[in-house]
Amino acid sequence: MANLKDIQRKIKSVSSTQKTTRAMKLVSTAKLRRAEELAKRSRLYAEKLNQVIAEIAGRIDCHKVGGINNRFFAKTENPQMVDVIFVTADKGLCGGFNIQTIKAVKKLIAEYQAKNVKVRLRGIGKKGVEYFKFNEVEMFDEVINLSSKPDKVRSDEFILTSIEDFKDGKIDALHIVYNGYKSMITQELHVTTVLPVDTAEYDCNKTQPQSMLEIEAQDEERVLDSLISKYVSYNMYYSLIDSVAAEHSARMQAMDTATNNAKEMVKSLKVEFNKARQAAITTELIEIISGVESMK
Repeated sequence: MANLKDIQRKIKSVSSTQKTTRAMKLVSTAKLRRAEELAKRSRLYAEKLNQVIAEIAGRIDCHKVGGINNRFFAKTENPQMVDVIFVTADKGLCGGFNIQTIKAVKKLIAEYQAKNVKVRLRGIGKKGVEYFKFNEVEMFDEVINLSSKPDKVRSDEFILTSIEDFKDGKIDALHIVYNGYKSMITQELHVTTVLPVDTAEYDCNKTQPQSMLEIEAQDEERVLDSLISKYVSYNMYYSLIDSVAAEHSARMQAMDTATNNAKEMVKSLKVEFNKARQAAITTELIEIISGVESMK
């Protein structure tokens, strides 16, 4: 039977941990509410921007002889180099949030390497960067303290390299991998191909619904060029916003589970403590009775 003082020490330690995890859960819950609202508003903007890009590009592709002639829409059959950008958290204690993203990145890299395609790995978030460095995976570049605090200016600066290199033909595709927010209890992994822009959903033979876009045919390509950089930049920024909301959701769940586990452990330790105390009292009574009997 364990020593009573040892059990009391364990109870105190686990109770302290329980208080910490409960506090972390409350903090993550408060942060999640703010991040969730921002993610929802940003998602609407991102979806509309993507629709506008696809519609303008689809119009040009359908009505212009030879189709659309723009590097950002050109699919390369045999790519030589691609950029893979991943977003992970700067901190841990959020369950499998980071490892899901890391596994998806590793799978994507393996698929390209099997085709002899070079991958430039670009990392956002301390946890992912540390993992790949520890496993001696070459990083093209990295940034920390951005996934936890999404900033539009820093996000634009980071993605600009990939935009310019794609435009100049140095890379043939750009992917963004991150764990996004779906609900308070669910995260959704995203492996998004940002470049080249996909216009496959625009069917030239299908009657399209009345569009709200009123753009002269001769101006469509000029408008498209001006929107491309905004489209890529905002997809990067939205990935950060969506990821940080998912991170708070995952951490809230992880801390809730840890709090409940600590509560159960305290309950179990108290039962053990009561048994040990009862055993100690019984032993003392037996010793007293034995001492009295020996004195008779």
